[in-house]
Amino acid sequence: MRVMPSTVQAARLMARRDFVALAGSAAAWGLPAHAQQPDMPVIGYLGSESPERSASRLSAFRKGLADSGFAEGRNVTIEFRWADGQYRRLPALAMDLVNRRVTVIVAPGGAPVALAAKSATATIPIVFEMGGDPIALGVVGSLSRPGGNLTGVSSLSVEVSRKRLEFMHELLPTAGLFAVAVNPTSPTADSQLKNLRAAAGSLGVRLHVLEASAEQEFDAMFTAVLQTRAGGLVFTSDPYFVHRSRQLAELAALHAVPAITQSRDFPLMGGLMSYGGDFEQTHRQAGVYAGRVIKGEKPSDLPVQQVTKVELFINLHAANALGVAFPPSLLSSADTVIE
Repeated sequence: MRVMPSTVQAARLMARRDFVALAGSAAAWGLPAHAQQPDMPVIGYLGSESPERSASRLSAFRKGLADSGFAEGRNVTIEFRWADGQYRRLPALAMDLVNRRVTVIVAPGGAPVALAAKSATATIPIVFEMGGDPIALGVVGSLSRPGGNLTGVSSLSVEVSRKRLEFMHELLPTAGLFAVAVNPTSPTADSQLKNLRAAAGSLGVRLHVLEASAEQEFDAMFTAVLQTRAGGLVFTSDPYFVHRSRQLAELAALHAVPAITQSRDFPLMGGLMSYGGDFEQTHRQAGVYAGRVIKGEKPSDLPVQQVTKVELFINLHAANALGVAFPPSLLSSADTVIE
């Protein structure tokens, strides 16, 4: 005989069924949503060159990120945009990162990159890295309290362009004329030339300015040094020259032209001499700042870092090939002498 459940028993059975159904629903929908990982923060990396040319700088930047607890692919994503040495492409690439709605834009590689990033957004945090004065360039209003959405790292590479002329004059004291290589598309070109002309006046030498903003112009530039009988070639600070150090070193050797640039890459690749800021420190500090911004710190509260270390590299092998001899005073001033 079938026994019908009482009213109380029926209510208990219905309640149990409802509980099981709710539990099943939570298992089907609630748990996967709870287990889903949140989206990783995205760094928009605006590069003036290419990944290959920027490899050493990018490595230093990643070390700085690691110092702040971030590793690409583990807890942060990096979106790269490369200008391949064409500064005119930078504004569009910066706007592309803005439209991507990245967490922070990193603008390493000098004033052209920083200014392009600044023109693209007033809200997304920006961390720059440059060799010039960010106040003079209008990037920030103050080093201690930059305000706005930008902060970053600055070295003395642009400010010490005149010192390169002084070193070249010390090496070749009888030369009355020196050539100066400048990239006319650089925002710091005019200020560097002004400083170099002032230094030339103090030293009692003349300058012959040579413009180059494309690799195809390099050979003619070195030929012009020989045609004008300039004692040597002084490069102004510019990322375009830095990232083509090997080509410049080869041309300097081919044309037998004493030359000095801002980057240690030049003498390390066979060039004569370099004097400029330590890019390892500046790019690493940019990585540290990017990590701090991702963690929630505001660029306006992060003082612009100034890397004051300036390096003098001398290549004695190149000097011997050119038939020039470094005075002891210059050798003793060098941070690194390559033999």
